[in-house]
Amino acid sequence: MNRSKFIYLTDLILVFVFVLSFYTGVELHIAGHGINHATWHNWAVFHTIVSLLFMALGIIHIRSHWGWYGGLKRKGCKGKGKVVLLLSIVFVLVVVSGLVVLFFVNGANSSIGLLHYKTGIVVGVLGVLHVLVRKRMLYKGVLTCVFGKKKE
Repeated sequence: MNRSKFIYLTDLILVFVFVLSFYTGVELHIAGHGINHATWHNWAVFHTIVSLLFMALGIIHIRSHWGWYGGLKRKGCKGKGKVVLLLSIVFVLVVVSGLVVLFFVNGANSSIGLLHYKTGIVVGVLGVLHVLVRKRMLYKGVLTCVFGKKKE
């Protein structure tokens, strides 16, 4: 598989996993306000699995676009680049806070868990903007890489 096809397929899967991670995180938060611990636990397990996959794909995505980050030093951060840089920073905060919650915090409703939830909402909003701005490129890549067609 060539590099271009790998990037487009990774990005396509990343969009789907991003939606699942965001959705399960919101459902987990809602379940935390309920009285059924089993429901909360199920959402927690599903969110953890999906989010670890999202983290791995996000790291692959960032590595595959690493040249863009290098260009920030030369060109500076302008326009939509500010949103991408902010998304990258908040993504790191979500990953770190999520790993802290997963490995070091015992119990729900912790302050770090609430920080993770709030930064997750910010990543959700910025992630949607990131995808919407690039939807044509993503669609074109899907047609080319998955279906072997070029958009006319």
